[in-house]
Parts: sequence; C-alpha cells; structure tokens
Amino acid sequence: MPDKFTSWMEEHFVPAAAKIGSNKFLVAIRDAFIAIMPITMTGAIATLLNVFVRDLPTNYLPDLHIAEHMQWLITINGNVWWATLAMLSLAFVFALGYQISKMYKTDALAGGLISLASFIAVTPQVATIAEAGPEGADAVGWGFLNYSYLDAKGLFTALLVGLVSSIVYAKLMNRKITIKMPDSVPPAVSKAFASIIPGVIAIYLCGAAAWVVSELTGGLAIGDVILKYVQMPFLGLSQGLGAVLIIVLAVQLLWFFGLHGTNVLGAVIDGTYLTALTMNDSLFQAGKPMEYIWTRASFDSYVWMGGAGCSLALVIAVLVFSKRADSRAVCKMSAPMAVFNINEPVVFGMPIVLNPIYFIPWLLVPAVLTIVAYLVTAAGWVPYAHVVVPWVVPPVLYAFLAPGGSLAAGLLALVNLVIAVAIWSVFVIVANRYDQGVEADEAEDTGLSDFDLD
Repeated sequence: MPDKFTSWMEEHFVPAAAKIGSNKFLVAIRDAFIAIMPITMTGAIATLLNVFVRDLPTNYLPDLHIAEHMQWLITINGNVWWATLAMLSLAFVFALGYQISKMYKTDALAGGLISLASFIAVTPQVATIAEAGPEGADAVGWGFLNYSYLDAKGLFTALLVGLVSSIVYAKLMNRKITIKMPDSVPPAVSKAFASIIPGVIAIYLCGAAAWVVSELTGGLAIGDVILKYVQMPFLGLSQGLGAVLIIVLAVQLLWFFGLHGTNVLGAVIDGTYLTALTMNDSLFQAGKPMEYIWTRASFDSYVWMGGAGCSLALVIAVLVFSKRADSRAVCKMSAPMAVFNINEPVVFGMPIVLNPIYFIPWLLVPAVLTIVAYLVTAAGWVPYAHVVVPWVVPPVLYAFLAPGGSLAAGLLALVNLVIAVAIWSVFVIVANRYDQGVEADEAEDTGLSDFDLD
C-alpha cells in the first residue's frame, strides 16, 4: 500500500508541485523576498536589541532602570527600524521589479527603479494632522508619505503594482518600443535612454490607475482598496487552523518527494505570514494590540524546529532509540546542523525522501505540533510572535525571542520538542523491528541458497 501511494504521488503530485515551484513569476516573487533579507535582518537585529535593552529589563528588572540608561541605543535601534521594517514595501517593490526585469532579460536596475516609482505614484501624498492648524483645526499638507502604506501593510499593493509595472516595462523593452541612440553613444547612456519610453508608460499607467480608483471610491487610494478587500480578508483566511495545517502538510509532502517545500511555497508563506509578522510588529511598536495569531515566526518557533518535520526531534530519537549504525552515523553528523535549523543532511542522508516507513510521522509530527501551538497561542497563554528572528537561531531560544522575550513561548517550544521526540521514537522503534525482520528474511534466503549450492 505505501509503495502504491508513493508511486501515485510521484506520478501526479510531484510533477504538478515542481511545475508550480518553477513558475517564473512565483520564482521572481520568492527571489524578491530573499533579496530583501538584508533589510529584514537588519530590522530584526534592531528589534531584538530593543528586546534585550528595553522590553526584557522593563518586564523582569524594572528597578534597575536599564532602559533609561540605554535610551541612546534604543533611539538608534528605532532609527534603524524606521529605515528597514517601516519601509519594507519600498525595498520589496524595487527587488520585485528587478527580478521581473531580469527574468525578461531587460535592464534590471531600470526595472526596479520604475517599479519603485510606480508604487510611489499610487501612494497617497496628502496627510491630515489632527488639531495642528489654527485654533486647533486639522492641518492638511501635501508631500507626505505615510509609513502605514510603506511597511508590511503595503506588501500586497507593492506586489501587484510591482508585477504590473515591471511586466509592462519589460514587454515594451522586448518589443523595442524604445529610443534608439547612435552606436557612438556610450552603452550606459544608450541603456538609460532605451528605458525612457517603457518607464514613462508604466509609471503613468499606475498613476492613472490611482486617480481612477480615487475617483470611483470617493478618495481611497489603491493601497486602501487592496488592504480592505484583498489583503485583510486573505490574511484573515490564513489565520485559521485549517489554513495553517494545509501549509504545513504541503511543505512536508514536498520535502518527502525531495523538493524544498519552504522554497517552493516561499511566495505564499512569506507573502502571507511574513506580512502578518511584520504587521504585528508595527502594531506592537505603536503600542496597539497585535492581531495575528500565526505568523512566519510561528512555524519556526513551534513546528519546524531543526527544519521541516521537526528534524531535531528525529535526530534525537534516532540517537536514543535506533539500532541502525548507518542511521546513527548520519544523525551524529547532522546533529550540529539540526541545532541551527539545517535539515538537508538528515532528510537526504537517512533518507526521509521517499521512505515509506517515515512517511506517517513526517506528516503527523508537524500536524500535531501545529495544533498544540495554535490552540495554546489562540488561548492567550503565549504572546503573538512579532520579531523577525534569524532562521539559524536554535530552537526554543528562537521561540523565546519571537514574541519579544517570552518564557511561556520558550516553554511551549520545549514541550512541542518533547512531543515530537516521543512520536518520532515510536516510529524509530518500529523501523528497528522492520529492519530486523528484513535482515532475518535475507539471512534465511542466504541459508537456502547455500543449501542448494551444496
């Protein structure tokens, strides 16, 4: 039965998954998220530093007044956060335009700049400042960019505007609707002039779309419409336990067939749950209640400890219970990497890929951990995750840092790790018995062969 299921999945599921994973637009979106990692990591460092010098001392050591003494560092971290996570959509839309233009083999730098300009063209430039005018009246000014359109809340708008503007630019470039300069003109100047007509059309198209939407909706910006009718409902759907389980199980299935699940589904996972994470952080920085139960950090905090499948738990279970010398050797070499959430050595070395014995726990363990962590978080026993933590931070410590320094979150991760080890151990012991049975059959076959030869 397992062999039939594996064969069916190899024939029907794997080709479809591979095709989705290699879709050029999804690859461009994924690569754009990867490209802005220096921005997100820098913002994460600033947030983490403030956790250590402001949040933790204030919560656990208030009498020492550490935050007051470290105010200079807290202010610097705030400046860095403003330049990174508060401007996340600006960085992403440039990176997306760059990747799309690169995909179409056109001038990628120009494509990124045109995508950025198009995004700014659809962003409102008017701000109302309450009670700042004469006699306490509201003051209205032009020339402002509200960061609420530029942080994680603007990612969906950046995604759509970036796709449209960069595709228009790239297709016009490929159709040679450009200004052609004489051969004597330096290549850099020639490339810049070639981008003018496609750039003008793409940016004007987005600017005109912003005006049309504003006229039809009574003054709403494109970002407001997308946030209200697309992004928020989609994020709402992503917060259900069923939606989270679908993502987790899909990643596990892809890994089982040798495909990097988190990369294949990177555009969906980062586009949805990274957005939820950074929106939680924006709410936290503003002193408002966080809204999203499950974020990108939740997967790594409570489910993918050591990598997909909770590979760290698998390594521990094999080292404690396995009687196979080859499996133990693989896990001994993989253990240091699993501590830092690198699971390829154990997934391909055991192997887990296409191994019917471990197929059930490969799906079961993450599903159980997801249900436990989701219900505990939804019950309010651990705070919501809002800090972008580097993915190589070891399990448990990662969970402690993701909500801004929570012992309850670290304890939940530790409990989940114990649960995962317990489940994996059952199947490792079953694998021992299976291997003993196979060895006995082989020995019996060898004995019969020897008898026949004699």
